[in-house]
Amino acid sequence: MLEVQGLVEPRHGDGTLVREIPIDRLVRPLADALTAGKDRLADLFDMRKMLEPPLARAAAFRATDDDVRALEQIVERQTRRVRAGELALEDDNEFHYRIATAAKNQVVLRTMDVLMDLLRDSRARSLQGPGRAEKSLEGHRRILDAIRRRDPDAAAQRMRGHIEEIEGTLFPESRAAGGREAAGGPARDGTESPAGSRG
Repeated sequence: MLEVQGLVEPRHGDGTLVREIPIDRLVRPLADALTAGKDRLADLFDMRKMLEPPLARAAAFRATDDDVRALEQIVERQTRRVRAGELALEDDNEFHYRIATAAKNQVVLRTMDVLMDLLRDSRARSLQGPGRAEKSLEGHRRILDAIRRRDPDAAAQRMRGHIEEIEGTLFPESRAAGGREAAGGPARDGTESPAGSRG
């Protein structure tokens, strides 16, 4: 089975050897699954909350001075565009992608390639409307500040808060559901959340 999947290679006289696996081979199954379910926007946001806060944490540890300068330049460019009343969608995408770059993990970076493409439309919608672009920009500034100060906990917390704020813009009903779950009430699937369980 491993040979069929291209993970091992039998060689006469040497036995069966593990093949060098391109990163794309590792990421492709996840990319296919995400693409197949691209209409499940809520699931994609759940995945962002699982993936991006730890990335921001890693970036606070691993970002080089060049990474920080690149993030600063993106935020400066986004600031100019927001002030000019422009959407600044590409700056929003680039900011999140640059954090993934600063985390120094090539497999995660390829995963973010897929995720950014799938979320492009939702990003555009989340930035439209009074004050939304300014909120997104302020979220980026807070995350950048934590990464610049090399504060991994703050970077992770601010990234999660930023994603939840965007999610709340697209799914206003999720805020109420999230509040119930945080308080130990029933989760979306009708089960009791851990905070409210008894044992």
